Amino acid sequence: MASGGKGILYSITSCLLWPMFFALGLAGAYFAFQSSTPLLWFNVVYLPIVALIALAERIMPYERSWLSKDGETFNDVAHTLLTKGTVQVVAAIGATLPMGVATLATPFLSAPFPYWPHDWPLVLQIVLGLFVAELGLYVAHRAAHENMFIWRFHALHHSVGRLWVVNTGRFHFVDSLFKIALSQAPLYLLGAPLPVFLWIGAVTAFIGLLTHCNLDVRTGPLDYVFSTPRLHRWHHSRVLVEGNTNYCENLVLWDQIFGTYFNPSRPSPIDIGISGRISESFWGQLTQPFSAKGAKQILGRAPKVAPEAAKEPFVSDQPQTSSARD
Repeated sequence: MASGGKGILYSITSCLLWPMFFALGLAGAYFAFQSSTPLLWFNVVYLPIVALIALAERIMPYERSWLSKDGETFNDVAHTLLTKGTVQVVAAIGATLPMGVATLATPFLSAPFPYWPHDWPLVLQIVLGLFVAELGLYVAHRAAHENMFIWRFHALHHSVGRLWVVNTGRFHFVDSLFKIALSQAPLYLLGAPLPVFLWIGAVTAFIGLLTHCNLDVRTGPLDYVFSTPRLHRWHHSRVLVEGNTNYCENLVLWDQIFGTYFNPSRPSPIDIGISGRISESFWGQLTQPFSAKGAKQILGRAPKVAPEAAKEPFVSDQPQTSSARD
């Protein structure tokens, strides 16, 4: 599980893999966004990077037991393609159309609070957009852990017993819509341009792949800026006070501000999952949260209570129902 004792080359590779994959993804996104069909070419870039990360997981896994099949691969892929993927495509179309209409149509269709700094360099606009969108993602993600009604949809993502690149997109479509609404609405209201939406989507896509990957990577100082695999494994912990931390999805600023950042010195956990029961079928997983019986199954028994030594992070007094670590 740890990379110690495996040689200097292994250690160097372990340090370089995360920034290398992230930089490769952003470089591919840059060329995709220069084309006349940016969404098409972005997916052309995205899928090979998924394959490369999956190959790297076989060579340098963080947890070797996570390489074993868990019977959820079909469901993981189906959720990615049919729910999260569809929602992202719709959101991208929704981002394109309003920006064009706001530019060309009558003034009353423009952003209600047009304070976006359009004169800034695009890089700075993207950074600002990431901070704004991340706050919405943080609020949505934290609410999904502290509110029992929202948790019934988010629990699907935490129900896996292993993390690997393929279950990055394992989200219920209601969960995805909720996060998209809270993260993108402020950008619409402020009048952010389309390139900002596209670049935020690219950053989120590639960091999402890397936070869920089963790679033995050393991220060191990056843990204080980005959401990394180490931080996200804590978020998937079965121990409640470990799991209800590290809610940020790209930049960890809001976790640090609101006291939910958790990065102890000990190795991040491999005992992940939830205390409730999720349907085994894809269709069942989609419909289960909508019935009282299904919600009761999802909530399950009370989650684990952390030992005294583990009680390091912030603990909310809200009704917390997840048992995830990262």
